[in-house]
Amino acid sequence: MSAIGAFTFVLHSHLPYARLAGRWPHGEEWIHEAASETYIPLLSALYDLKEEGVTFKLTIGITPVLAEQINDETVKDHLDEYLEDKIARAKQDILRFRGDLWDEEISDKPTPVERTQAEEGDLPPVDRKAVEARISQPRREKPWWVGHEHLEYLATWYRDYYERIKDAFDRRFGRDIIGAFRRLQDDGYIEIITCAATHGYLPLLGTDEAIIGQLKAGISSYERLFGRRPRGIWLPECAYRPAYYSESGKVRPGIEHFLAREGIKVFFSETHLVTGGAPVGVAAGEAIGPYGEIKRRYLVPMSSAPRPNIDTTTFEPYFVSDTTSGLEADQHSGVAVIGRNDETGQRVWSAEWGYPGDFDYREFHRKDGISGLQYWRVTGARVDLGQKDFYHPDWAEYKLKRHGEDFVALVERILQARWDTGQGYGLIASNYDTELFGHWWFEGVDWLKLVLKGLAESDKVDLTTASEYIEQYPPDEVLHLPEGSWGAGGDHFTWNNIEVNWMWAPIHEAEARMTALARKYKEQWENDTIREVLNQAARELLLAESSDWPFLVTTGQARNYAIERFSQHMERFRKLADSLDSGAPNASLASEFNQLDNLFPQIDFRWWVGG
Repeated sequence: MSAIGAFTFVLHSHLPYARLAGRWPHGEEWIHEAASETYIPLLSALYDLKEEGVTFKLTIGITPVLAEQINDETVKDHLDEYLEDKIARAKQDILRFRGDLWDEEISDKPTPVERTQAEEGDLPPVDRKAVEARISQPRREKPWWVGHEHLEYLATWYRDYYERIKDAFDRRFGRDIIGAFRRLQDDGYIEIITCAATHGYLPLLGTDEAIIGQLKAGISSYERLFGRRPRGIWLPECAYRPAYYSESGKVRPGIEHFLAREGIKVFFSETHLVTGGAPVGVAAGEAIGPYGEIKRRYLVPMSSAPRPNIDTTTFEPYFVSDTTSGLEADQHSGVAVIGRNDETGQRVWSAEWGYPGDFDYREFHRKDGISGLQYWRVTGARVDLGQKDFYHPDWAEYKLKRHGEDFVALVERILQARWDTGQGYGLIASNYDTELFGHWWFEGVDWLKLVLKGLAESDKVDLTTASEYIEQYPPDEVLHLPEGSWGAGGDHFTWNNIEVNWMWAPIHEAEARMTALARKYKEQWENDTIREVLNQAARELLLAESSDWPFLVTTGQARNYAIERFSQHMERFRKLADSLDSGAPNASLASEFNQLDNLFPQIDFRWWVGG
């Protein structure tokens, strides 16, 4: 039979810039963990499917800042060192659990010869007393883990796992993770979408030129690494805003305007922005977030309820209206939006009943106090970390098969119900952070592999990519998309609240200063010193704009680290800008900063000129 609907995973791969910016617990080790637990296993799974002849499809975003880092030779060298260390830790654990290390290091009882010499008086008094003291000392019991066969098995299992990952990285993919993804795209299996350069939170950036700089730097990086222009984009944090009037009365174009300028055809939205039909700000008196720091006066009047003549759904793409056109915004921008399907998403995202919480899957939070390896399973919904049972890979494998089959059946049921009610052929876009699979949910990559294979074999489902679907089934309706994100509360609160709003004034000041300097020196591109200083200033601005810094402060995951990193990039930008304003652009300082922050080699400060 013919398929009755389409499906695509939309995976968003992102980490903040951490190259040479600390290792453990915060810093470059984030990249090593994600590469060894998510990116390399995912590549291995996709290449396995390809070699098996499975005609899978999926959409995957790799943010420019992440792609630049995992393509960096220094990061690659450190990743190899990280994997070697993991292998060594697992090998040491094998010996520790077997008991070899106990016998060598802490057995302090006298030997039989020493006992005989002491008993027969063949030792000097001092030595005899020392031996007698050792004899009378209560024998220390071995730690509970010594001789623990299951732990020894798990340590061996981890050794084999990390050896496979290292072999895949070094041999199968030639230390070229980006190149491996590129080949899958070139062969038609995946679509790689882009993002703003450093995951800057676009709705809150202070100037149009700042938005343009984020997009142009990201697209330039994509072209260099993937050899083509991107067709789709994951907006950082799924954050969108329509056009509005600034305080000076100037029209700030909607995000769709900037995407259309760069030839982007599709982006993705959180569910409620497509199905709800009203901007978050209206419900709070045109204030975004509970503190009301930012007011919006929209060009397109937004009602507090969905438009009555459009029954919006995440099963259909929509053209986003050109909100810069004001009341004439029924004219679309040429850019489509696809909403996240909530029902399939919750099967994975839900903390209460999502697959990753199954009791037989590996526990993420408990780590061995010596090696740091994770030897426990979830065990139960409210089981304390200290009471966790040991992990059993074979139990997890059994659950994987069940959960893979369940998800395939769920997709088929959803599409069948839509078809049976006369709604016709539709699309399910199931959107996730890529790092959820493998890193947070250790078994998740294997689950993805099972689901892709199952859906590829289904006669009800067409696997597709985002841009491919838009080309085959262009939208036939226009949507006034409201403002919001996929953050807590659906608005901008996570990135602009009482904990982090102090960051935005210096960002906006730096953005305005960057544009002023770019306009002043735009005709002096051939001056090596000016070009190098301004290009490095642009890098530092992009890095300071990253949405990761306020996110890590708000969530408390790495508050002090995030504040330090944000402040470092702002200070580097100021020093470079000050040298230009003083008439003595400091090329040596730019070179020094470039050793630390060397991403986006094709950056062009003239992108910030605007116009």
